[in-house]
Amino acid sequence: MLGLAITTHLFPLLDANTYGAGRLTKIRAQAVSGRSCRAVAERLGIPEQLRAAAPDEFAGPATEALAQTERVLASVVEAVIGACYLAHDFGRTSEAVVEAFAAEIEQATRERLDFKSELQERLARDGATVSYEVASEEGPPHDRLFMIRATIDGDEIGTGSGRSKKEAEQAAAERALEKLRK
Repeated sequence: MLGLAITTHLFPLLDANTYGAGRLTKIRAQAVSGRSCRAVAERLGIPEQLRAAAPDEFAGPATEALAQTERVLASVVEAVIGACYLAHDFGRTSEAVVEAFAAEIEQATRERLDFKSELQERLARDGATVSYEVASEEGPPHDRLFMIRATIDGDEIGTGSGRSKKEAEQAAAERALEKLRK
């Protein structure tokens, strides 16, 4: 429902001949990413609502970590959207989704935040490929911090950290791009 609402909104606004199908797909993917869902969840006060709804016996560090985890917040946002769709209709729900994600849609059309794809495309022009490996993991399962190393032919070109492997890979790709631009 989330992707459909954003795509339905974006398609008539962005000329496919100017942007191309690939760029349209990347804009949509960025607008509905876990990072975007987390930002929307935070604006809507969902972390606070999760904390308040947690039973007393589950209150504490684990609940706090869950209320801040991108994957959990994205899942809750998508569940709320699904519930709205079931309670109302596509049109009303779609309008609310587009309104809630307006800042993320605007950012996705202005700047690219998929550093992994950008790095991969840049390296492909030179016939090179990047690989990502976990350099380290720290913390308990509910509150992990990953350190990822991006390499080309065994040479490290960037490192990054994040609460998920995907987030850490994006950070490593961003550092690699910064290094390649110098």
